[in-house]
Amino acid sequence: MRITEMTVPGAYRVEPEPLSDRRGHFFESVRAGALLAASGWEFTVRQVNYSVSRRNTLRGIHGTKVPPGQAKFVTCVRGSALDIAVDLRVGSPTFGHYDVTLQSPETGTAVYLPDGVGHAFLALTDDTCMSYLCSQEYVPGTMIDIDALDPELALPWDLKEPPIRSDKDAAAPTLAEAAAAGLLPTWEQCPPHPPAAVLGGP
Repeated sequence: MRITEMTVPGAYRVEPEPLSDRRGHFFESVRAGALLAASGWEFTVRQVNYSVSRRNTLRGIHGTKVPPGQAKFVTCVRGSALDIAVDLRVGSPTFGHYDVTLQSPETGTAVYLPDGVGHAFLALTDDTCMSYLCSQEYVPGTMIDIDALDPELALPWDLKEPPIRSDKDAAAPTLAEAAAAGLLPTWEQCPPHPPAAVLGGP
């Protein structure tokens, strides 16, 4: 598999290398050792979620307060989705920056999102199913919600009609409002790469 860092530091795009024969194809979606070698962080799965969405459903931007934090490995297992990672870390040199990934089962491309990086996606087909491997169990009251249509973020959804959103997502604050209210994690709380001591350095 090919693992490359996104333009949002600490977030990674994971592209598998399928093996095909007359039966179909097989690929590794994630391998802990490869992800550790690329990111420096140990990723342990403590919860697995799935969402199923109608076409034109917009979910997010979602993140988790730190602590407890919740890194995610997100894959589209049915349908297709325009997936966007957004830097929510106050003080980050790329605060408010985003990176876009087109996800579908045909490519198997996934994203690894560390603490402090928000996630949103637009379902491009009916019955789009997204898989989330999570590093922590969900803790009520710790979710961060940011408006995915925040005009200052100007995320490239290329909407042809108003999206389908939850009431909670539609009422979410802008990134600037969330930062002013002290709702967001900081760059110091969520460094993109582990300190040298964690990696076994001096």
